[in-house]
Amino acid sequence: MFRRFTGIVSSQVLLPSKLQVSTPRFIHYISNKTDRRDFMLKSKFGPPINRSMTELDRSFFKKEVSLLVAYFPEPRYLGNFVKSCKRDILNLPSIKHIVNISADKKGVLLREDIETLQESEEKLTQLAKDKIKEFGAIIQPYTLELDYSFWKADDILRAVLPQELESDIPTGFAQAGHVAHLNLRDEFKPYGSLIGQVLIDKNGKVETVVDKVDSIDTKFRTFKMNVLAGRNDLEVEQSESGCRFKFDFSKVYWNSRLNTEHERLIHQFQPKEVVADVFAGVGPFAVPAGKKSVLVLANDLNPESYKYLKSNITLNKVDDFVKPFHLDGREFIRDSPKLLLNWAETSKTVEKKKLVKRRKVEGATTSSSTYEITKVDIPKYLTNYVMNLPDSALTFLDEFIGLYSRDPEVERVVRSLSDFKLPTINVHCFEKYASDESPEPAMEELHKRVHARIVKLIDFEIPFESCKFHLVRKVAPTKPMFCVTFELPEEVAFKKTYST
Repeated sequence: MFRRFTGIVSSQVLLPSKLQVSTPRFIHYISNKTDRRDFMLKSKFGPPINRSMTELDRSFFKKEVSLLVAYFPEPRYLGNFVKSCKRDILNLPSIKHIVNISADKKGVLLREDIETLQESEEKLTQLAKDKIKEFGAIIQPYTLELDYSFWKADDILRAVLPQELESDIPTGFAQAGHVAHLNLRDEFKPYGSLIGQVLIDKNGKVETVVDKVDSIDTKFRTFKMNVLAGRNDLEVEQSESGCRFKFDFSKVYWNSRLNTEHERLIHQFQPKEVVADVFAGVGPFAVPAGKKSVLVLANDLNPESYKYLKSNITLNKVDDFVKPFHLDGREFIRDSPKLLLNWAETSKTVEKKKLVKRRKVEGATTSSSTYEITKVDIPKYLTNYVMNLPDSALTFLDEFIGLYSRDPEVERVVRSLSDFKLPTINVHCFEKYASDESPEPAMEELHKRVHARIVKLIDFEIPFESCKFHLVRKVAPTKPMFCVTFELPEEVAFKKTYST
């Protein structure tokens, strides 16, 4: 029997109350995902388990948790108790510790490890006991009702997937627009629909979940997809670098995890310079660069990528600064100096428009606005090349041999330019190593391996110190992705080739 906690036995008994709880955030004293998983497995707040579930049944996830509540007949004392006795109250950010017991009664939930009156006498701090006695509080049962909305995706999946799979629940995903992209291992594929539906429920901006069916296509960097849950619509809209991109996620390459790398390189491009984006995709480098008045030659061989590249250029109003091309990467590199000269000779300048609002003039009823137009001369030499095709971009480097000497007119023009600069090459690549390689190679060793490949491909001993290596990310534990930046040597750019 639960009695008024005054140190004197009381005959007053109060009935349990109930509360419906909304979706929580992480419990604040749990430091990482593993700790949270262990807490949920061992505590009374874990979800009910049904490992035979094949279709998601949200109604199954209901649970009642027995707690104690300290009811304050005088509500004015409630805040004082909460402030003074933080160690004794329920400390879950997902649950309000101050609750309604009835229409006109409020109380404070006690710690989850205190379930009986006897335990309250044993486990409450002396300060809490003193406050309860001082304020005439009453300790009484409280039933907390939990439902599907309370638990996170990994909690739900851990309760329904086979126990042998629960240590590595696939709740992480890449997202483009409303589409979440998984790469399920074979053992999880039979549960794909269940996983997909939970992820949609627990991620407000996800409406479709897909799984990669086979390995990535090496030519266009695309892969077949299986829609696991949600609407079968892979036309997405993605915002990045202050721009909007629209594309069919199943037909082009897009990786939201590269957002930081896109931003990093775009930041290095300067207005009024010219960048050649060899594998431009739908424009994550080219379009934002055009926004900051960088002139861009943007190329992609995939006809779908080229289609969306053109539409994204127009969508973001950078048509004057970004020119799209649909060529093989090798052909584009070879022709890029000539393509730029043709642009410069036919257009000479591009216009940068900026909307300027005019202040309201005295006596006028409305303010006005107009476009401020700045003319930008088109340079006749390229400043940067971007080669974001990490599987094979290095193999295209030999096309830079004789870049300015293949075409006599191109060579004549660039040699006549007083401000001519050799282009900077930004090439992305993987440098995979064996998992059993011992000792594990240091980053400098991996850099030297990439450098050796570059030297061989451009047929020139470029100094190792002149290459800058940036670790973009680790695609796998033994597969780092780098961006290597170096200035194309004059001896390479103007080398006389056999074809010349």
